[in-house]
Amino acid sequence: MTELETWELRAEFAQRLSAMYGREVPAYNTLVEVSTEVNEAYVAKHGAEAERLGSISRVTAERHGAIRVGSPREMAQVARIFAAFGMYPVGFYDLRDASSSSVPVVSTAFRPIDGAELAKNPFRVFTSMLAAEDPRFFDRELRAELAEFIGARQLFGSELLGLADRAAGSGGLPTDDAEQLLELATAAFELSGDPVDYEWYKRLEAVSAVASDIGGVSTTHINHLTPRVLDIDELYQRMQARGISMIDEIQGPPRWDGPDLLLRQTSFRALGEHRVFRYADGSTNEGELRVRFGEVEARGIALTVAGRDLYDRMVAESDARLALAPAGTTRVEVAAGVWAEHLPRTEKELALQGLAFFTYRLDDEALDGAPLTGTASLTDLIEAGIAVPEPIVYEDFLPRSAAGIFQSNLTEEGSKDNEQTGTSYDIHRMSQIVGSEVHDPNDLYRRQQDDSIAVLARRLNITVTR
Repeated sequence: MTELETWELRAEFAQRLSAMYGREVPAYNTLVEVSTEVNEAYVAKHGAEAERLGSISRVTAERHGAIRVGSPREMAQVARIFAAFGMYPVGFYDLRDASSSSVPVVSTAFRPIDGAELAKNPFRVFTSMLAAEDPRFFDRELRAELAEFIGARQLFGSELLGLADRAAGSGGLPTDDAEQLLELATAAFELSGDPVDYEWYKRLEAVSAVASDIGGVSTTHINHLTPRVLDIDELYQRMQARGISMIDEIQGPPRWDGPDLLLRQTSFRALGEHRVFRYADGSTNEGELRVRFGEVEARGIALTVAGRDLYDRMVAESDARLALAPAGTTRVEVAAGVWAEHLPRTEKELALQGLAFFTYRLDDEALDGAPLTGTASLTDLIEAGIAVPEPIVYEDFLPRSAAGIFQSNLTEEGSKDNEQTGTSYDIHRMSQIVGSEVHDPNDLYRRQQDDSIAVLARRLNITVTR
């Protein structure tokens, strides 16, 4: 009997969600089209260097999605579904204080964690959970009503969850069962046509448009779907030239003349979509909601803990300088100057200073002129050109950027009572919620780097010290 392996299920799931989202949000198709154009032009101009952070086939197929759920029960169920596709929780993101707008969610991302699996298909889903217990956003009465409303709905059926558990346990499914899993999983994230309770939705929207999108409706849905592009600045210009309204700026690191780092993101603005509202007197009428948008990303090199510490300091320095800058100065302009002052401009220097994660390729030609015995430091091997750093792609997300995208697509700031003490969430609590370990991204990158150095040491038949 033919069976689809986990990675094949994942690739097909990503493709079906993309097709579904394109039908629901046609501007997304434009975004994918322009991304493909930009990628092809970039490869034609830069040749093999363009594929330094991933093959063009991987980049072109790459997507990340975003969904929102309302409770620990729903988060645990969605974790079971994603496990069927070889996607596991990585990273903890607290968006509640990451922007000036009211964004009452905590998040993790479900993705492959093995390098070979990422190379086959790196589909990932940024998954946010409403922090419905947090009194800064929801008073006692609203917390109770939210718990009742969310507790009464069923986002994922028992057949879907059962098939997902089987797929996760066996590493795949026979063709017929795989087809049923894919149909049910894709349908679970379609936009529902069910009427929306107008008064309930508006009560939540007064707190946060994100809260109403999660707790004000009876289902969940893909909130945005994100292709990957090799030149996000060029894409931004091309989208505007096509008349697509983009958010004000690209989130994340600025464009500069050194290596691409971490993650840069932008999006077109949330579009008005027709929804049916139900009113207190029982009548229904069509209205409009603006909650879904199209995002695009450019991925760079993963930074080490030391690199992230430097990144955070540069972000703070950029904020401080922007506050004192003349009117009209943009964050990106200020940040580019800060980056130029503090960051090395080559991958080799990033590796030597321990600021970014790399695997290491042995250059046999360089080795011929310097045979080795005994012990050598990684630094000396890099300096001699024997160990050539190859960048490890950043596979994860930045809380401030995610919150910035959310905020840029909100029409209202919402409300937040900072006199209250916020509910505590961290990676350990998120692990308890999803029912499995939430992996620390740094551990995954470090393991990949360490494995590479171990292979290098075996090939050289020496001990490599740090």
